[in-house]
Amino acid sequence: MSTTDPIFAPIPGATHHEVAGVVIDISPAGEGRVKRVIYPAGFRWSTHMKAISGTDLCMHAHVGFLVRGTIHMQYADGCVVEFTAPQPVVIDAGHDGWVVGNEPAVLIEFDFLGDTVRRFGLPKTHTHE
Repeated sequence: MSTTDPIFAPIPGATHHEVAGVVIDISPAGEGRVKRVIYPAGFRWSTHMKAISGTDLCMHAHVGFLVRGTIHMQYADGCVVEFTAPQPVVIDAGHDGWVVGNEPAVLIEFDFLGDTVRRFGLPKTHTHE
């Protein structure tokens, strides 16, 4: 990670967390929050987060904008989706995901804590409906 790239700079007033190599900075925004999530090169949810979360797949939905890198999502039914920056991202709950390539992926994410799925009108888990 470049220390001079503003994408990685400290965010004044944000709450800072690091979990399994993932750097998360959270800022309140109205009834929700805005997060900058930095996934390091080599990160894979099933390898690095599964034991921490206690679920087979990531059961959080993600809505945001990928500003750096490439991420690959795979759902239990075999569906795959890949996002390459710069682009909007909508990821249903019930996925494994990993960073593709040798650079970190940086996602600016918007959420409503436990109410993200309902507030964005997303399915509770990945579906083809």
